[in-house]
Amino acid sequence: MIRFRYSLMLVAATLAACAKDGPPVASAPGSPVQLLSELPEPEAPDVVRSTRLAYIGPFTELRVEVFGVQDMQRDILTDGKGNFSFPLVGTIAAAGKTPDIVAGEIRDKLAGRYVRDPQVTVNFKASNNPLALQSMSVTVDGEVKRSGSYPVVGRLTLMRAVAQAGGITEFAKLEDVVVFRDVGSKQYVAIYNLEAIQRGNYPDPEIFPNDVVIVGDSPQRRMFKDVLQTAPALLSPVILLFREF
Repeated sequence: MIRFRYSLMLVAATLAACAKDGPPVASAPGSPVQLLSELPEPEAPDVVRSTRLAYIGPFTELRVEVFGVQDMQRDILTDGKGNFSFPLVGTIAAAGKTPDIVAGEIRDKLAGRYVRDPQVTVNFKASNNPLALQSMSVTVDGEVKRSGSYPVVGRLTLMRAVAQAGGITEFAKLEDVVVFRDVGSKQYVAIYNLEAIQRGNYPDPEIFPNDVVIVGDSPQRRMFKDVLQTAPALLSPVILLFREF
């Protein structure tokens, strides 16, 4: 704890020295201090990181195709138990299985009896692909009406991300909104003032998949209390290189 407080004091001192030159950026101890006008954009591996398997469940939309057989290319909705019916195959118990496993079961039941060497594919439909939702989403927490993870579709800004979460609560503090972002082996933290953005003091920043947005008072925001007293995010965002992995 003592070491962390020392780090914040070092950050605050750096911000005070840089305040006249533009949007301040401080770094973790041992890292070079940089001056940046905005958060670095993430690289491709930072945006899509999920390697978790996605499983079929109840009321899951699937696309099932048997190559070359027109009547066996269908959009499927599983029932409340995760089952569905398919021509010449009957009922498939898909709950808790991956699409590849289900494709193999359909292939085994068709092979030899109905279709010679069937080539079967099963995919989640884009509207509810859980793997896509895991890897291409932003987390919004704090003083918002519906905290959680939300898919990133098209260009997303900070104001729009907050709106996706139902907007702010009546107790939200707009002056300190924290955004965490991993870029390569570094974690950056940016502190924005939503009222300043609404007034046009600086642009509404773009938000990327895997960013974490914390609105209003929170333990994450209180970590940077000393920094904010030195350089409040009123005329420009406060951007920190928080740590390196």
